[in-house]
Amino acid sequence: MLDINLVREQAELVKKNESKKNKDPKVVDEVISLDKKWRAALKEMETLKHTRNVVSEEINKAKKAKDEKAAQKKIAEMRTVADNIKKQEEKVKTFLEKRDIVLLKLSNIIHPDVPPGKDDSENVELKKIGKIPKFDFPVKNHVELLEELNLVDFDASATTTGNGFYFLKGELALLNQALIRFAVDFMCKQGYTYIEPPLMLRKDVLSAAIDTGEFGQTIYSIDGEDLSLIGTSEHALLGMHAGKAFEMKELPLKYFSYSMCFRKEVGAHGINEKGLWRTHQFNKVEQFIFCHPDESDKMFMELLKNSEGILKELQLPYRVIELCTGDLAAWKYRSYDVEVWRPTLDKYGEIMSLSNCTDYQARKLGIKVNDKDGRKMVHTLNNTALATSRIMVAILENNQTKKGTVKVPKVLVPYMQGITEMGKR
Repeated sequence: MLDINLVREQAELVKKNESKKNKDPKVVDEVISLDKKWRAALKEMETLKHTRNVVSEEINKAKKAKDEKAAQKKIAEMRTVADNIKKQEEKVKTFLEKRDIVLLKLSNIIHPDVPPGKDDSENVELKKIGKIPKFDFPVKNHVELLEELNLVDFDASATTTGNGFYFLKGELALLNQALIRFAVDFMCKQGYTYIEPPLMLRKDVLSAAIDTGEFGQTIYSIDGEDLSLIGTSEHALLGMHAGKAFEMKELPLKYFSYSMCFRKEVGAHGINEKGLWRTHQFNKVEQFIFCHPDESDKMFMELLKNSEGILKELQLPYRVIELCTGDLAAWKYRSYDVEVWRPTLDKYGEIMSLSNCTDYQARKLGIKVNDKDGRKMVHTLNNTALATSRIMVAILENNQTKKGTVKVPKVLVPYMQGITEMGKR
């Protein structure tokens, strides 16, 4: 959420930011109006509490003077003041809750270099890396390859669980594990601390990380529990330090984690089609950084470098695009997507998402740093290291051979029990 002081002091800046995101700037006025009502109610409550203190002193004076009649009169007055304070406290609480609900509608202030645009069609390509493969035979999509090689069973998973799930078999299951182990080793070499998080989180933690409107669309909730399955370990890593005040020397704190992830993807295009590209359950290695505000731009580029390093090791062609204002999620200051080449579609597809959320997420969970100038909110950043299902699709489609086998990237062979070509046996 945004700092309320920023909204109070720089309302026009916040309004311009909302307009850049193609959102109604009138929400800013609504926040300011509710904030004024809250502060007025708070001031009235403080006045009542002061009155209570004065009356309390008067009661004590009357009792010391053994003026029982005056004391009883003041006690009756005290009861009235106490009742008014209780009512006023409820009013203060209500105004604050209403203000913060509307405050959550405001987007993070975006980076000045974020390109303007109405939606994802106006995102900007920053660079392309790698050689796009040329084939002298008709290419197959990953589902055709896998079913012909008997390395997956989508029909069985549809029966046992439903669409959007899968059974990985043999060499494909080994490839899934090889990717996880490769990514873990890669990130350890970068000096990041490995975390395995819980796969369920309380909703108040999730609401700090994402728009609560996503709950019904993407989040699996546990019936009868204040818990939901994680859609990414980023959310768990964020909540790990709720309420924490770091010392300067502790930052930046660089984590990476492996977890299974779960997403409902209600209404998502292609979720009912066979395949690994869009699924309800997947494996992901995630990067996450808590840092001092002065370091977040630098950390943003470091996270990108890590993900690019992984793709270069896997020898997969990719491109980096910057999300425009209209495609930027509310909590993001700046965001890049990394997209891998898909020869069967003759286009790139997203496999990694890099975000600098500045202090927007940290504020709701009270995650701070003791700066020399006083306490400040930390900045949080995240980026995919790799999601195995989509990386496997890229490997299968880009590394397929004329005979229907798939070459394993050299860097993964040591994790694949020496297998260099899937389906060769």
